[in-house]
Amino acid sequence: MLSAKNRLGLVFFPAFDWAISYSHPEREERLLYTQDQIFEEGIQDIDNINFYNPTVASIKDVQRVHFCVPDVDLRVTKSHLISAGGAIKAAHMVIDKEVDKAFALIRPPGHHAQRVVYGDRGFCIINIEAVMLENIRAKLNPCRVAIVDTDCHHGDGTQDIYWNDRDTLFISFHQDGRTLYPGTGFLDEFGGPGALGYNINIPLPPGTGDAGFLYVLDNLVLPILSEYKPDLIVNSAGQDNHYTDPLTNMNFSAQGYAELNHKLNPDIAVLEGGYSIEGALPYVNLGIILAMAGLDYSKVQEPDFNIQNVEQTMEITDYIKRLCEKIYKHWKQRDRLARDLRKGKDYIIRQRQVYYDTDSIMEYQTQKFKVCYKCSGVNTIQSDSDKGMPILAVTIPRDACPSCIDEGYKIFKEANSQKYCYIYLQDKVNDEYLDKQF
Repeated sequence: MLSAKNRLGLVFFPAFDWAISYSHPEREERLLYTQDQIFEEGIQDIDNINFYNPTVASIKDVQRVHFCVPDVDLRVTKSHLISAGGAIKAAHMVIDKEVDKAFALIRPPGHHAQRVVYGDRGFCIINIEAVMLENIRAKLNPCRVAIVDTDCHHGDGTQDIYWNDRDTLFISFHQDGRTLYPGTGFLDEFGGPGALGYNINIPLPPGTGDAGFLYVLDNLVLPILSEYKPDLIVNSAGQDNHYTDPLTNMNFSAQGYAELNHKLNPDIAVLEGGYSIEGALPYVNLGIILAMAGLDYSKVQEPDFNIQNVEQTMEITDYIKRLCEKIYKHWKQRDRLARDLRKGKDYIIRQRQVYYDTDSIMEYQTQKFKVCYKCSGVNTIQSDSDKGMPILAVTIPRDACPSCIDEGYKIFKEANSQKYCYIYLQDKVNDEYLDKQF
């Protein structure tokens, strides 16, 4: 019997009962074709590869990450809780050493869901990887984690959640936001005052192929990871960089995805986007499974693959080399840049507008980060939308000093009904969540 080098756990959840619409690109067939391919190739018969059922994430799991307006019950469906539970199951299997690696083949996806949630944006309501990560951090010792997002769309939700958290290195390679939703993910989005430099965006030009993605990995991502030394590497494994994807403009192949996964060597992979249901997902997922299992993936190839059709131009190649040099230089200068940002300031203010494309909601935010030299600093979000329901959300970070803990509770207690409909408090030190409704 064929045996995998690495013990690999596969968590599968296609969410039969949830869809934005029956013809929407993000639908259950995304995983059903993959399931057919996996069984056709006999993956289930390989020793050391096992399938697992997801658990169900709790409301408290979601509250560790999000401020759902007005609450989790109204905003989050059972399918989203099971999808997040699938990622949690994958993480705990790795942490408990039941498996060496785990791949959560789940939907709905989550990397566009930010800290505040008024509705669905980018096909996402809750951030699956963040809910997973904060679950294991609450139940186990805190750990340094690198999230490498390889979805074609910028992981703006994950960026927002970990904007000021230097224990979470977020790296996103994606199609340049000037050419694709959500229009973010530029080099100057580098992190908050407590974690400047630990948010790294790699906006790639349309037409980037295998050579470009693997160059970025070899010459930028892997060197940064070797310096950061994470305890855990999570691949936010979006597959819409594929050359057949109907929503994007890239030239990545299944073989390229497999090679990237092999070199990145993540502990956990979580499926994100990918909307070429027949032409890409079955082959890309198969390549990732084989790579994570430590098996030969060299024969994985799409039926219509033609190398001449997906080669990137020399212009793109040269652009990517210059881009990597610039980003790595920023990474090496992060401490100096952070000192310059904080110098002479008590708070850093971040003004934002967030559009919920699925639900047609425009949100207006003011984020306020305390500059604290003992911890990451308490932070607040004042938020309103064109649908009403203004809120105040307070976050006390995991590493908060006594002064920032006291300040967070004081802000929460003194906020009143004249300005806000809802007031929330996340206390990550004591794993507490409080809210007030007026």
